[in-house]
Amino acid sequence: MLVSMKEMLADAQARHYAIPAFDVSNYEMMKAVLDVCEEEGSPALLQGLGVDMTGKGLNLLTAMVTEASKYYSIPICFHLDHATDLAFIKQAVEAGFSSVMYDGSVLPFEENAAMTAAVTEFAHARGITVEAELGHVGNALVGNETEGTVHDEDPEDTLTDPQDVVRFVEQTKVDALAIAIGTAHGVYKKTPTLRIDRLDEITAVSNCPLVLHGGSGTPDDQMQEAIRHGITKINIYSDVVAAMNSGLKNKLNNMGNPATWPVFVFEEARQNMKAVVREKLRVFGSIGRI
Repeated sequence: MLVSMKEMLADAQARHYAIPAFDVSNYEMMKAVLDVCEEEGSPALLQGLGVDMTGKGLNLLTAMVTEASKYYSIPICFHLDHATDLAFIKQAVEAGFSSVMYDGSVLPFEENAAMTAAVTEFAHARGITVEAELGHVGNALVGNETEGTVHDEDPEDTLTDPQDVVRFVEQTKVDALAIAIGTAHGVYKKTPTLRIDRLDEITAVSNCPLVLHGGSGTPDDQMQEAIRHGITKINIYSDVVAAMNSGLKNKLNNMGNPATWPVFVFEEARQNMKAVVREKLRVFGSIGRI
């Protein structure tokens, strides 16, 4: 059975570690995360992305994670990542998500707060945890092979204002807040520098559990410093999907039989992903917390 994110983050906050939140797009990614988390005694925080949940994808992905949670002894949360539409959030909750994120970070403050408050009112009535975003975590290098889109947003332009945090949490009653302190989504073109001073200013005025997006590619020492200063959840996607794709590429390029069973095709990809997951658990301090 899936659990909400609220209890997970409360423990992380009290014991000064962070939980890596892994976006999972398919069975192999999900299983790699769950297997390693159980082996290492860590809570498992899985996330679903909108791009993977078009059509029947929402119900199929949720059903897969919900059913898988019955076969592991660790607490597992399935969190909806970066949703921007209340109607879709309602569908996700109905499908079985145990936690949701409403991302109104590109909206003016009052509109973001009003929409987030509507989400929390709906979700809390059903025992569902809500994460929101204040400030804006932009994009580094994003896209796929056909798009290859490059974004040149400067993280310094959209840092979270500590005083806005106070008003936002009070108005919305969110359970967790993603803040902008220098990270970006996607693959970095240059190494980010986290604004730990801004993080300290935020924790000085609010006790809301804090989330860091754009964890892939951020140096370990910077993430550990952020955890020491109050971050309780860090989102990871690019590092895991890159590990999977590099393993698949190597296997496929060296495979003689194109009809090889997928269980063997994914062998290297599976080991690559598990190595990344295990390292994130170690760096974030979530090993042995169960």
